[in-house]
Amino acid sequence: MPTLHWIGKEKVINHHMDVPFKVLEHSYGFDNGTQTSTETQSGNKIIHGDNLEALKALLPEYEGRIDCIYIDPPYNTGEESWIYNDNVSHPKLAKWIGQVVGKESEDLGRHDKWLCMIYPRLQLLSKLLKDSGVIFISIDDNELFNLKILLDEIFGRNAFVTNFIWEKRTNRENRKVISSRHEYILCYSKNNSDHSQSINQLSMTQEALDRYKNPDNDKNGPWKSDPATAQAGHATKSQFYELLAPNGKKHSPPSGRCWLFTVDVMQEKISKNEIWFGEHGNNVPRVKTYLNAKERGLTPESIIFAETGSTNEGAKKEIKSIFNGKASFVTPKPKDLISHLLTIGTSKNSIILDSFAGSGTTAHAVLNLNKQDGGNRKFICIEMEEYAETITAERVKRVISGYGEDKKAVEGTEGSFDFYELGQSLFDENGNLNESVGLPKIRNYVWYTETKTPLKGEKHEDNAHFLGKHNDTSYYFYYESEAITTLDHSFLASVKTKAEQYVVYADNCLLTKEFMVKHHIIFKKIPRDITRF
Repeated sequence: MPTLHWIGKEKVINHHMDVPFKVLEHSYGFDNGTQTSTETQSGNKIIHGDNLEALKALLPEYEGRIDCIYIDPPYNTGEESWIYNDNVSHPKLAKWIGQVVGKESEDLGRHDKWLCMIYPRLQLLSKLLKDSGVIFISIDDNELFNLKILLDEIFGRNAFVTNFIWEKRTNRENRKVISSRHEYILCYSKNNSDHSQSINQLSMTQEALDRYKNPDNDKNGPWKSDPATAQAGHATKSQFYELLAPNGKKHSPPSGRCWLFTVDVMQEKISKNEIWFGEHGNNVPRVKTYLNAKERGLTPESIIFAETGSTNEGAKKEIKSIFNGKASFVTPKPKDLISHLLTIGTSKNSIILDSFAGSGTTAHAVLNLNKQDGGNRKFICIEMEEYAETITAERVKRVISGYGEDKKAVEGTEGSFDFYELGQSLFDENGNLNESVGLPKIRNYVWYTETKTPLKGEKHEDNAHFLGKHNDTSYYFYYESEAITTLDHSFLASVKTKAEQYVVYADNCLLTKEFMVKHHIIFKKIPRDITRF
């Protein structure tokens, strides 16, 4: 498999592991038009902060739980300027990478910088994505082929599903040598062995349903006819024969084709009236495909035309209608495009993540789909720019509450979300616990490092330091901000949960090694033995 090399790759290939873990600080909740200071517990999140740090902050609750990811990163066209400020631990690289990335004529290394930006983010997105999940990434020609190689490296070449072509405009663009009418959306599925488990068929359109008829009153119901032949390249000898129709007419497959079935299977289907020879029995045989034979749908196509996914112009009109005629965002994606992708890649209860949230189109699409089909999809949107509150969150508020006036009024979807800021680091510069983040967040972090699962706030009858039980191991985080804690026989006397093994975090331990081995106790010193990931 080809690999891609660029300036700085060796410094950023594991950079996602060096990013400090920061906590999410709740700012407010928004529920059906009402904003409060308390969390709505809806599961919908809008996060303001650097998306690399925010993605890492999501790991304790969401690693391996995200069903679908859509991102629309900078395309690196040379026309926009963007800044990559990741704190890479290499002085020369950090200075070079932190500069504004401008036009190629001004900055010959902008492709290297773009790759340094996207690589660690893809690493964390891969960790968050469920094994059966799918990821969609919008991109254009500038980084398409580089991105494809990166995704092959991170997700695996077999994870590649398709490269969608989206018709982004329907009018001709005369300011360039070639009028560009399309962009790309790379799609990967973590389920390498069977993409059909991750990709949905689309609902049958009325046009497709109209193809099913029942001219012969078949007891199996409406049907349409499909070819009874296939390409001969991989056929067996048993698929080449002269077929005898019920009226005695003989049929042979065309040159380069073979019958779909062997003689015995074909005759059985003919006897069951599952092969159609036309109204008078003289036509070329075709297979009946029944509407009710199974849950039928339309296979998604690799080209998404404007009539399905709308256009850039349609997206601009949409956001202007939401913000009272103001073009509040320069490059929004159309809701219809994201809705189409979510229809392909999600179910009614999926969790959807967008770490380049922009104007909030993904959240809009999720809320709209839920309203249409009664689903309970959840969105998590991350935006680093200051407009995370004034545009991203504000758009979602208006979508929930309704917007527009008179004939242009759009009914609200209803729903709720919580707005978060990226908060402080869990550890200070000396590697000690940052107590100001709060004990609950520290406990969540420690539990996740041990179990790779989110900590559930379930009631229990154990002592106050009990975290939970996982795989027959009980975990305790014995921590006091104003005192030194010690694992001793007195602490053990307060333990009430029976388990095969006990893991206890504390400042000190007075138990002997022999005693701990005999009773299956593991001591971990705070903060030395708390895993940094």
